[in-house]
Amino acid sequence: MSNITRFDPLNDLVDDFFKGFLVRPYGYEPREAVAPRMKVDVAEKNGAYLVTAEIPGVKKEDIHVSVDGAQVTLEAEVKQEREAGKDERVLHVERLYGKATRSFTLPQELDESKVEAKYRDGLLELTLPKKAAAARKQIAVQ
Repeated sequence: MSNITRFDPLNDLVDDFFKGFLVRPYGYEPREAVAPRMKVDVAEKNGAYLVTAEIPGVKKEDIHVSVDGAQVTLEAEVKQEREAGKDERVLHVERLYGKATRSFTLPQELDESKVEAKYRDGLLELTLPKKAAAARKQIAVQ
């Protein structure tokens, strides 16, 4: 026989908040529950979109940018620098590692051949030129 329980998202939230409340700081999540997150700013200037993404601790070889029409995808892999030794016990870890992906769609298609990307001091700066709009063609009605 199976047990049927009512789904109560508020109860789960309250349980997660108070679970270990006196033991761990508020907002601390277990290592496997948190993935690296990219913060992205998007601006528009001179017929191009300017995207700035915060990706600290990543080598530029581990960053991949792809553009498909108006869709932009950013991927970066933050690698763990070292493993704990056999005589060492890790007490607390806040630095994240793993693969981070961010994808968004811009209002207008992009010219993939003219995209520029620069990475310096943990910031990825993209210049994404807009694709020239096709000329409007007048159709004669017969």
